[in-house]
Amino acid sequence: MSKKNLGDVMKYDAEVRISLKKGMLNPEAATIQRALALLEYQVENTSTVDLIRFQMEGNSEDAVRDEVDEMCQRLLCNPVIHDYTIEISPKEE
Repeated sequence: MSKKNLGDVMKYDAEVRISLKKGMLNPEAATIQRALALLEYQVENTSTVDLIRFQMEGNSEDAVRDEVDEMCQRLLCNPVIHDYTIEISPKEE
């Protein structure tokens, strides 16, 4: 990200939630569901979500969101098998 306007830079909290796309096998969720059944808890449609939180600086919420989206596509997720959501909010002091 280019920081040409350093006077406008703010800190933001970023949160990325990553889940498997519908139809993808989720062995972790299946194991959890089976283990809960062994403990006599009846649950269904079990899924898992990875949550990644971090802080970063940016000139605007939109600029930070764009950069986090790029991070997701390049490293944090596999867009072929994962869905993800991004939440950005100004850092509370």
